[in-house]
Amino acid sequence: MHPAVARLIELVPPPGPRRSRDWQAAEEELGTPVPADYQQLVEVYGGGVFDESIWLLDPACPDDDYNLLVAAAERAEVLAALWETEPVPEQLQRAGTRVIPWAYVEDSGAWLYWLVQPGRKPDEWTVMLNEGRGPLWEHHSTPCADFLLAVLTGQAETEYFPDLPAGEHRFDSNDGIE
Repeated sequence: MHPAVARLIELVPPPGPRRSRDWQAAEEELGTPVPADYQQLVEVYGGGVFDESIWLLDPACPDDDYNLLVAAAERAEVLAALWETEPVPEQLQRAGTRVIPWAYVEDSGAWLYWLVQPGRKPDEWTVMLNEGRGPLWEHHSTPCADFLLAVLTGQAETEYFPDLPAGEHRFDSNDGIE
């Protein structure tokens, strides 16, 4: 198991049994494999929200607001329109580079993305954070599970999570969504 996922399990106990997903179908729809740490997060937790702040997207969630595949298509359209009027972040200017959302930040409009670059394998993807309601982007040279752990423990170098770390950690699952 990815070390950050194992540490997250200690820090934030999962709400129930492991959840299997059809990763092959999800990856075919995305047009790319996804990182192993993300797969482990979703299989351990499912979709839902960590510490009432970070919503982990799930390719199997029946609610479009929390579905990885729906969010990826929507964010691609939104960003394409945005970059017609605003500059593309430096990290995304290389041909063939793109971002894929894996989580978003409650009530802020901010999104967490994988930075997908040509020649880089999914387990090498790093995190891009977009403030959502403005042009600012942050690049974090770490995989998604490591970034999530750093945010929840107060170790991330970012200003976008002023209410974290929480005194007590919790995960609220999307399992009840139909």
